[in-house]
Amino acid sequence: MTFFKSKKFIICAIVIAILVVTNIVTSSLGPTAGEASKFSEELSYRSNLGKCPTRPAGTMALLVVKTFEQSHSLRDVKLKIINEKWADKYFVSDYKIQYDPYSKVLDLNFNCPEPLMKVQIYKNNGADSYEAILVDNGQLYDPTYEALLRSEKKLTHDLPYLALPVGEMEDKVQSDVTTLVKEMRPALRHKLSEVILNENKELTIILSINGHPSSVFMGPDEWGEKMVKLDKIVNYMELKEKIPAIINLTNSKKVVVKFKDKF
Repeated sequence: MTFFKSKKFIICAIVIAILVVTNIVTSSLGPTAGEASKFSEELSYRSNLGKCPTRPAGTMALLVVKTFEQSHSLRDVKLKIINEKWADKYFVSDYKIQYDPYSKVLDLNFNCPEPLMKVQIYKNNGADSYEAILVDNGQLYDPTYEALLRSEKKLTHDLPYLALPVGEMEDKVQSDVTTLVKEMRPALRHKLSEVILNENKELTIILSINGHPSSVFMGPDEWGEKMVKLDKIVNYMELKEKIPAIINLTNSKKVVVKFKDKF
């Protein structure tokens, strides 16, 4: 019996010695100042900013790294992002943050939405208006977003305008218009000059085809189905080198196309 007690004592002593030598320390109170400093020196990070403008997304990346260095907690990072609205502030629509404790690498993957249109919202019977950028997730961004992308040449083409009366930019309208424009064939989307939604929620599209304007009346509904027809019409007319002045798709079962004799 004495032998087994001695054996247990020897094993316990060996375990304690190993913990001391390898400096394995656990604490429920979080890292000490010394540990935080050592962790900061060892930590490295990789960042992929996707389609984001570098300056704001890079600022958010640095804030994420700083927060993680302080707490060693991805949960704390997530709470900071949500509570302080970093994603909105720095135009980041999607993010994924991972940490590999073996390599001590913090991996940051950010992405930002594609700008689709400039939105001109009128108020006071058209006397005043304000501008925003409609992006591909259906949200409205400050015009600064477009300026940042252009300064880094991440946006090089002109954005079409969306004009609508104040109060009409409700969630469903944003969603419907976003889906319509996003699903357009790129070649057709680049011909888009202006989209107008009136008070009756009737949609009119102005195309610029080889420098000539073409007005498309879409009516109040069935926009997706009508857009498929419009794409085919524009394709056919370009092959025939004829540019219609008016394309009336108000009635989805009856397409009316009118030409001008001279432009």
